[in-house]
Formats: sequence, structure tokens, C-alpha cells
Amino acid sequence: MATLRTLPDTALDWLRAGQRVAIATVVQTWGSAPCPAGSQMIIAEDGDIEGSVSGGCVEGAVVTEALEAIGARVPRLLTYSVADEDAFSAGLACGGTIRVLVEPVTDQDNDGAAMPVAMLAEIVRTQAHRVPIAYQVNVTTWARQLTVSDTDTPQTMAGETRFDGDVFTLVVNPSPRLVIVGAVHIAQNLAPMAAATGFDPIITDPRSSFATPARFPGLRVICDDTDAALAQIGVDAQTAIVTLGHDPKIDDPAIREGLGAGSFYIGCLGSRRTHAARLDRLRALGLPEDALSRLHGPVGLDIGAKGPAEIAVSILSQLVAARRGRL
Repeated sequence: MATLRTLPDTALDWLRAGQRVAIATVVQTWGSAPCPAGSQMIIAEDGDIEGSVSGGCVEGAVVTEALEAIGARVPRLLTYSVADEDAFSAGLACGGTIRVLVEPVTDQDNDGAAMPVAMLAEIVRTQAHRVPIAYQVNVTTWARQLTVSDTDTPQTMAGETRFDGDVFTLVVNPSPRLVIVGAVHIAQNLAPMAAATGFDPIITDPRSSFATPARFPGLRVICDDTDAALAQIGVDAQTAIVTLGHDPKIDDPAIREGLGAGSFYIGCLGSRRTHAARLDRLRALGLPEDALSRLHGPVGLDIGAKGPAEIAVSILSQLVAARRGRL
């Protein structure tokens, strides 16, 4: 599932495979536009697409414009509105207005109008190091700048994607990580759903029969003791932790690490009785009540979930609420 943080990787892969590519970005919205500023779609010259700029409303029209931009190697700034007949024909009937910047990517010399492939490669490289970045483009001169944050708190750059006059600034923070402790059936449902909603899931379990790539295709799996696994990951404030192991030896080290690192969400599977026993164990280790009050147990929103898939939905719902400051 493509996200704002994985689309540049995919675009670069397409370019390296010999395809010409354009990147479409929502730079401004008014009214009930379905996708916020910063939403992106990538378009290859063979018609392949990933991502979305309108939830489906004007994608076809944007693809057509992008293919023309690829051929001309010149960016274009597009506006779609319900007041515009072209928008109606494109399908924008949601009542909003969007402005979309389409940038072809090239390694050829064309007076700097298109995005240089070297800049796209630098975006990919920087994102791989989990560093916040700000990409700026002047839509009059097509001058571009990439700024790398020197802060350890990625959230300080959040909410700054904007279009001021002739300059569009796209801020991309590292994906929040989700460490799932216990590679159980619920984890098999939760991990791909979390990835689809913008989390970077990592599954850890010391049991080799559970922590296998075959059970979690395409995802990072660490088969090691919890302490060792978390040392590899480097838990921080942009990390959420969900413990599903049903074993204090597996789960409790992750809880302690998350509390110490200031993880923005820690959820623990188990009944109320199980959670009460968990709290007693952690108190005995000297953890203070204000820290223990940050634990969500039983994990997930109370939606009456039954079975692994529904429990995963309830957990993900609570995760999203925590991410959006709604808990």
C-alpha cells in the first residue's frame, strides 16, 4: 500500500527501471476536498499510478495532464472546482476545490523546470534515515530546495505543508512506528492494516515458529528476545507499542522500554483481570502510577470486537485516535 512516505521510493524504482515519471501533489484545497494538501500520486509513462490526489474524483484528468507533462518535461499547476465544467467531467462533485502541482522527474537538462532525479533520490535517502524534510518549489521559477530538519523531535515540523504565494512547501515527517510484540494471529491482521494507514509496523517475537517472514509478508520481522529486538529498533516518542504475547517475559520488557522512551501509545492485550495483574507486576518493579496510567489495557476501543480481525480493527482505531490526539 503506497503512502506519502513510500511514493518517492516507488517513483525512483520506476525511473531506474527506465520509465519516465511525474509526481502530482495537492498543494491547496478549499471546501470539502477529499484529500488534504500534501497528498500525492505518482504516474508512470505507461499509465501505472500509485497514490491519490482526490480520492478518485479527478485522478483520470490528472493522469492525462501528467502524461503530457512527462512528454514536455515541464510542470503544470492545475485547479479543479465544482464551478468548473472540466471538474464536473472529471468527477469532482464533492463540493470542494483542489489545486494540484504536476512535476515530471528527469535527469535531462531542461533549464531546471522538471524535478531533478538527484533530488528525488536525496528525498528517498533522507526518509530512510527517519529525518523530517521540507521540499520547496517555486511554481513561477521552478527553483527547488530540500531542507533537512536538525531537530530530534519530528513533530516540530508537523502541520507546515503550505502554499504561500508562489512557493509550495511539503513537509514530510517520518512514519510513526508500530512495534507489535507477539507475532500472533491478531498481529497478522493488525500489521498490514497499520501499514495501510501510514504506520511503519515491526513485528517481534522470540519464538521462531511465530516470527517468520512467511507469516508477515513484506513486513519487518525480528525473531529475538524483546530487549534485544527493541535495542535494534530504537524506540522513541514516535513509536507506538502493542503487546500481544500473553507472556510477561515477552510483553513486560516492551512496556518498560516504551514508558521510558516516552512512546506516544502503549496498548496491552488481555482481560481486565490480566491487566490488573500486569499493573501489579510493574508496580513491584518500581514503575510509578503516572507512568502506568499511560497504558491502554485492555487494548483497543470497546466496539464489541470478536475474533482476531475485529480485535485488530479495535486496536488500530485506538492507535489512530492516539496519533490524532483524540484519546
